[in-house]
Amino acid sequence: MVLVDDDSHSARLMIRVLLAHGAPSVSWMDTGPVGAERIGALLEDARAALPGLVIVDLKASSSATHEFIERLRGMRNGSALLIAAMAPSLEKDVRDRLLACGADAVFERHAEVDFYRREAAAIVSFWVRNQHLEAVGT
Repeated sequence: MVLVDDDSHSARLMIRVLLAHGAPSVSWMDTGPVGAERIGALLEDARAALPGLVIVDLKASSSATHEFIERLRGMRNGSALLIAAMAPSLEKDVRDRLLACGADAVFERHAEVDFYRREAAAIVSFWVRNQHLEAVGT
């Protein structure tokens, strides 16, 4: 998994909680430009392993997450990514806008710890449900 989050405290907490709920390794990219450059390089390399899930939680502006997802989807092979967006709420207009720009799922950013943990567990569950069977060897 890859977490693109411009808040280091938030990123550290999310990574710890994701790992506690069974996520595989999680790489952190601290800004949209860095994340876009690194993920773009992976998309361009046919031999590179793509992340199983890209979690986007950018708070620099109200449209930062939306713009970043559009940028990823606009890249060559960008449609191959599984993208989860973090949003301040799951109100219909917020969720619909993120889904329309290319997010595969939208999760709510919670301040309360129990809700935060449940949302992280839901993210891991989403990732598990979207795994490709060919990823398991015989």
